[in-house]
Amino acid sequence: MLGAVAPVLRKQRRAWPERLAGGRPPWKPRSQAMATGASRSRCSEGAVAERQRRVAPLAATSPAEAGEEPLLRGIFEISKRSCDVVLSARRLRWSPILPESPTGDSSLVSQAQEEIVEMKDVFSVKLKRRRFAGQKNGGTLLGITIFKCLNKEENKLTDCAIHLNNFSEDHCHSWFRHLKEILNGFQNRPKSLKVFVNPRSHKREATHVYYEEVAPLFKLADIKTDVTVTEYEGHALSVLKDCELQAFDGVVCVGGDGSASEVVHGLLLKAQIDAGKDTDYIAKPVKALVPLGVIPAGTTNVLAHTLCGIKHAVTATLHIVMGHIQPVDVCTFSTPSKLLRFGFSAMFGFGARTLALAEKHRWMPANQRKDFAFIKTLADLKPEECELSFLPVQVAQGEPHENDRKKKKKIKKKGSKHQWHKIQGHFLNVSIMAIPCLCSMAPRGLAPNTRLNNGSMALIVVQNTSRTEFIKHLKRYASERNQFNFPFVETYTVQEVKVQPRLRSGLDAKENTCMNAASAEGHHPWNIDGDLMKEASEVHVRVHPQLINLYGVNTDDLESSQATCNCI
Repeated sequence: MLGAVAPVLRKQRRAWPERLAGGRPPWKPRSQAMATGASRSRCSEGAVAERQRRVAPLAATSPAEAGEEPLLRGIFEISKRSCDVVLSARRLRWSPILPESPTGDSSLVSQAQEEIVEMKDVFSVKLKRRRFAGQKNGGTLLGITIFKCLNKEENKLTDCAIHLNNFSEDHCHSWFRHLKEILNGFQNRPKSLKVFVNPRSHKREATHVYYEEVAPLFKLADIKTDVTVTEYEGHALSVLKDCELQAFDGVVCVGGDGSASEVVHGLLLKAQIDAGKDTDYIAKPVKALVPLGVIPAGTTNVLAHTLCGIKHAVTATLHIVMGHIQPVDVCTFSTPSKLLRFGFSAMFGFGARTLALAEKHRWMPANQRKDFAFIKTLADLKPEECELSFLPVQVAQGEPHENDRKKKKKIKKKGSKHQWHKIQGHFLNVSIMAIPCLCSMAPRGLAPNTRLNNGSMALIVVQNTSRTEFIKHLKRYASERNQFNFPFVETYTVQEVKVQPRLRSGLDAKENTCMNAASAEGHHPWNIDGDLMKEASEVHVRVHPQLINLYGVNTDDLESSQATCNCI
């Protein structure tokens, strides 16, 4: 008789739906019933209390002690064990319900280890149902599945599922509603996203990366997406200019550095247009309306790695789903007559000439043309004659860059930090960077002492020197040694920079024709965030603090990581 009734009793016990009242469990354990009849019990009061803690271990911690008020309490089967589960606004807690020991043995208590899931780590909840093949709706309710983010490695997130099994429809729907209310209370988590996918990025694998790895996570988190697969260079920019961004909580770019740079420029340009600003000259640009997410799916992922601390598509997606946002400084690059673009870094000289040569050989595979361009430019190493004007800023105390401190003392001798300073001569390379620019060739970054949002840029000037010395300087980027500790390298911390190239004439111009025909016409190549631009006049670079929000984590917190990215 008891054997036939037991399964029914277990199902009723597991499916008991109740709201917690007064911090007491909704069911009455057998040990409490034994305690009401002390005259008939052989156990002491201490043994009764021990059994109470064993049956409902979560009741031992009062709401005041836990610092939170429980919302629901019930019984679910988790990992094939019946568990007492408590939900609060901050966390979900559960502990196995252990069988009673007539002798009051306390050894079983140690086995009832409480497990906790922080609600801030949960990104989705779903009702779990059993369905037949081809069945899309309905099905037998099995319980609730909770999806959470798990930090598997250093800044590498993955998702895992926790199954709360219970056959009661009312019980599960009640818990499901409360869980959804808690998740909807996190303000930074997006509900709708505008997505740009560059199908030509990384051997044309970006589309596969999005639809196989990214889109399922967005769907799991109930995020609506409007996807644009770009068809040509500048497609994302043209779409963003006419896009009503108020309908979205964020913009996501799936591609390489070129795609990300275009979307950043489009987002900020759209913000200026909506604010009614003259886009030819923007002295004080307004902030982007929505955050940006960069999902790496290209040959180079310097921006994704540097800006968001991200090297993996799934990690980038989970940061977006969880609403992890950080503000980042952005630069404006302009001539005296027009705005060129928004961006984060620029190189003039060797870095720009290498990119210009690589762009002429687009027919070659990406890695091959970059290696070819690097070696060819190094073989034809020539300096650029120009005048640099810059406005320095105060170097923060404790700055580890010894070379920068020396330059700071030199600037102090010249005048106030609010005055413009000029240097001119022949330079092999000039780098202006508002971000560290992490990559495999420079694990510490091309500008390792730069921060993402401190309102300053690094100006790195490499004066004319021999090819041998210049190669020594380049090799230092791949090591832990200071790549700026050379007499021909100068570094400054600045907030504005003006670069005025001097046009070549005569034999010099003819020699330069083989390397870059545009320079012979008076146009000098610039490498701005990996995109080639050619300008003949002065280029003015200014940094604007925290102009855009990005989904990700601050890379300043990841300096101890030895990981490198897979870019050139």
